[in-house]
Amino acid sequence: MKNIIILTGNELRHNYVRKAIASFSNINVMRSYCEKKIVTTNNIKEVLQNDKSLQIRHLEARDFSEKDFFEPFDRLTKDLSNPVYIKSNEINESHHIKDIIDLNPDVIIAYGCSLIKGDLLTFFKRRFLNVHLGLSPYYRGVGTNYWPLVNNEPEYVGATFMHIDEGVDTGDIIHQIRAKVFPNDMPHQIGNRLISEIPFTYAAIIENIEKIKPIKQPESKADDKYYRRRDFSEVSTQKLYDNFNNGMIENYLKNYDKRINEVPIVSNPLLK
Repeated sequence: MKNIIILTGNELRHNYVRKAIASFSNINVMRSYCEKKIVTTNNIKEVLQNDKSLQIRHLEARDFSEKDFFEPFDRLTKDLSNPVYIKSNEINESHHIKDIIDLNPDVIIAYGCSLIKGDLLTFFKRRFLNVHLGLSPYYRGVGTNYWPLVNNEPEYVGATFMHIDEGVDTGDIIHQIRAKVFPNDMPHQIGNRLISEIPFTYAAIIENIEKIKPIKQPESKADDKYYRRRDFSEVSTQKLYDNFNNGMIENYLKNYDKRINEVPIVSNPLLK
């Protein structure tokens, strides 16, 4: 039995991940710190100030898709994750850090929480894990599974499990998974199907945490892409949907083997 602490958000996708991980019989979630996010769909709507924009319709579709994927599980599953609800960035306050160190879990895992600073990183070195939605280092920054679809590159959509450090998605990679894509998929189906796989991979990593050794990391290249929140625009959103309407997924699946072989990911032998 592994004792763990989860650091996460409080939206449906976060609820799904923490409750699913807590349902594994060999994992005891001592506590889940669930942050109330500052940036929400409603916040973004206020900034965009145009309820009819494609950007807003894209974000609303994401919310509806999350309900389709995760709400039944959230409503029906007993919560064994011992949630504590906190404000965004509050996890770095000294009383929470002391509580976590006193609990002394075998592993801390993060998904969708604030940037962690200070003593937690030092005290739980190599026992503190993060999952980043995106394939590092190919895509970094914000929207790392949105931009590959804007750029007609579905092979770059995935998730990266890594040791956490003081940087932003810069820790040593443990394992990566590529998104499963099927005919007639739309962007939120691809993204939420990927999220649905996260608890299973996390559980396997937690089970093997003592056996995990450093492995060869992917090389960062000059053409690796870095995006900021301000890059999300009406133009990029239109391009995203144009790609889907113009056969991006069908072309990807038709040339699947060739395309994924050109984009190698880290596959930990312990998790195969």
